[in-house]
Amino acid sequence: MGSVRDFMDRHFLHFNSREVVAAARAWEVHLAAGGRMLLSLAGAMSTARIGRILGRLIQQGKVHAISCTGANLEEDVFNLLAANDYEIVPDWRALRAEDEKALYEQGMNRVTDTCIPETVMRHLERRLLARWQAACERDERKLPAEFLFDVLGEPDLAQHFQIPPEDSWMLAARKAGLPVFAPGWEDSTTGNMFAAAAYRKELPHHQCVKTGTEQMESLMRWYLESCRRETDGPSVGFFQIGGGIAGDFAICAVPTMIQDLKMEDVPFWGYFCQISDAVTSYGGYSGAVPNEKITWGKLDLATPRFMIQSDATIAAPLVFAYLLGD
Repeated sequence: MGSVRDFMDRHFLHFNSREVVAAARAWEVHLAAGGRMLLSLAGAMSTARIGRILGRLIQQGKVHAISCTGANLEEDVFNLLAANDYEIVPDWRALRAEDEKALYEQGMNRVTDTCIPETVMRHLERRLLARWQAACERDERKLPAEFLFDVLGEPDLAQHFQIPPEDSWMLAARKAGLPVFAPGWEDSTTGNMFAAAAYRKELPHHQCVKTGTEQMESLMRWYLESCRRETDGPSVGFFQIGGGIAGDFAICAVPTMIQDLKMEDVPFWGYFCQISDAVTSYGGYSGAVPNEKITWGKLDLATPRFMIQSDATIAAPLVFAYLLGD
């Protein structure tokens, strides 16, 4: 055996490891039947460089839309532009408060073992501010991701790349024309920058960036278009990494159409898998088992459902590698 897939087929036979393989195989079946897949991205997966393998998954047509936190949206671009300037802290659990203060004074923003330099944030801010201002002048309104796609298309940006372009999932999504939704974008570095620019009156208003509810409407329309193609394949699948708003927002598109819009013949999500290290507990949504989603009108009895209890930085690349035949 010489591949990740062969290794998993031979050794991932029971318990949590079997769930990983079962989820990957069901994803393959879903795609083979003509289904599409939405991936929700929470946590610090972009800083964990998930783009190295997620970019390939997008390029091969195995992901068709993404819902992510504002942090994952921007941190893929931060990594693209400044990976060599990142600082890794191997023994991060031993950091004292004084050590953290020293990192802050150096302009290094820590995410677990990885420190992102403030300089790349300001570099991206300058480019985004020009885009936001131009949009306000033209009365244009775009999704947060679309502004970043515009920046990624600037001809002078490539000279600043510090990783191979194929390692960026945002570049892959832009090239593939994927819809990328970022609910709660204001809870991110670039969202904070936008609010600061409006506060300073560098922007005349907030309207150039589309709201979360507008993103929900766009997501619902995309879902319906994806389900009502000429194929008789399954409805859209849902692969959730972590918990939080990236997943909560996107999965609610279906019950919104069924329960609030009273639409008929709207199919439930056609596949569901979540990777989470949260345990099932009282009121802990990120640890809620998939069956609970049946009561909310998100999944059906026949929906293939999987719950992988693991660190997503370990489990997600394994699922992706299986799909890619690595």
